[in-house]
Amino acid sequence: MSAPRSTSPVRAGTTQAIEDYLKVAFKLASRGGRATVVEMARRLNVSAPSVTNMVKKMRAMGLVDHPAYGGVGLTPRGARIALEIIRHHRLWELYLTRRLGMPLEAVHDEAERLEHVLSDRMEERMAALLGDPGLDPHGDPIPTRDGVLRAGPDGRRLSDLAPGESAVVAHISDRHAEHVRTMRSTGLMPGVRVRMVRPGQGPSPILLRVGARRRSVSHEVAQLVRVV
Repeated sequence: MSAPRSTSPVRAGTTQAIEDYLKVAFKLASRGGRATVVEMARRLNVSAPSVTNMVKKMRAMGLVDHPAYGGVGLTPRGARIALEIIRHHRLWELYLTRRLGMPLEAVHDEAERLEHVLSDRMEERMAALLGDPGLDPHGDPIPTRDGVLRAGPDGRRLSDLAPGESAVVAHISDRHAEHVRTMRSTGLMPGVRVRMVRPGQGPSPILLRVGARRRSVSHEVAQLVRVV
């Protein structure tokens, strides 16, 4: 039996699948321009025809616009739904890490399930309990209840630091659990100061000073960390 859905009025008539598609389309479009069917299929791990069919359905519901040979854009209602789901997801990630002590690499998948079943009342109580936070544990901004999403962290990739250069971790990617586990175990968390000791060459690991300790990470992991 599937979990009960506790939707707000703006999400009336939607399904979990629709909300997932809207969230992905919003995130892809926020990088500039519109989301494409191919990009959405890759991110959702479904076929391009499946995306095309869902986009047609969402367009009929007034959630997206998709001109011929163009990208997928969200209508104001579609964007509002996407922002609400993103807010729920990032609040859940913070709650699971801060209040329940779950390891950071485990919270993304849990939040993917829980983001669809959070009522307005529980959302309000959760946000208050967490102190109305502005960032999730990865450093991503949490949309406000009014659907305002401030710009995410800027900066550079950790791998681009020069020898001897220091910076503060601003954001870590949440897309690969095994890499998040490495980041957590080496202390590469938002707010932590790091200094480049030796950039990696080829397969050689990057050597860093993380806080007071020396740590080594792969170039692949270092590219998923943003610093300012």
